[in-house]
Amino acid sequence: MASASDSRSSGVSGRIKSAATIMHSENQSLLAELRKALIMMKEIGVDLERDNQSRMVKELENSVVELLSTYEDCNNFSSAIQSVGNMYEPKEELTDFGKLLDDEVAKLSENSSSNLLNHSIIRQFREAIWNVHHSGQPMPGEEQEDIVMTSTQCNLLNITCPLSGKPVTELAEPIRSMECKHIYEKVAIMQYLKSKKSRAQCPVAACPKMLQPEKVVADPFLQIEIDELRKMSRHSARIQDFTELDAD
Repeated sequence: MASASDSRSSGVSGRIKSAATIMHSENQSLLAELRKALIMMKEIGVDLERDNQSRMVKELENSVVELLSTYEDCNNFSSAIQSVGNMYEPKEELTDFGKLLDDEVAKLSENSSSNLLNHSIIRQFREAIWNVHHSGQPMPGEEQEDIVMTSTQCNLLNITCPLSGKPVTELAEPIRSMECKHIYEKVAIMQYLKSKKSRAQCPVAACPKMLQPEKVVADPFLQIEIDELRKMSRHSARIQDFTELDAD
């Protein structure tokens, strides 16, 4: 039988984990709004470039880098809260949560891109601006055949559901694994998990992560990123048409 001390420790761990989960969830909504702002800034940049406002475009790009830095810091802090909540175990001495969070943030920051100018969001911003007046032409330092490939870069790990074969932009109810970040059609993945008794390996080839129904959800970023992919795909199609006409 568990001792009273063990029961109290378990209760404290549960409350800490629950509080951390709530805080992480609330932070996701904030991060989603920051992500929307970054997309909106890219669209504003495109409009400014059309009006040949190069100086303002450069200033806007600098602002995008600053906001992206804030976004990355918030994302790391949010992930650190969840990580500390999941691994916390009460001890005899008082817990220094500030140090735990600082250590976890530092660890996550090490794995983040050290150079924000190489971040995919900055890359997409620059490509969108470049394509206003140079559609179908490679950016400086690139080859012609790289145009379509680079202009369709996005933050989604897979662009088709591994079970239904449909593009994620055509899924009726897209959901994503919290473990591996792969995307699936809700009906298809839930049927798959049911057939595997609610715990199975991700159906994306070579992905080793195990899935559970409660950890496959429609997170706040998913629809934003799918909408962005949809726009990028339409733009890529226009570039492809342009290059084919130019070749003819």
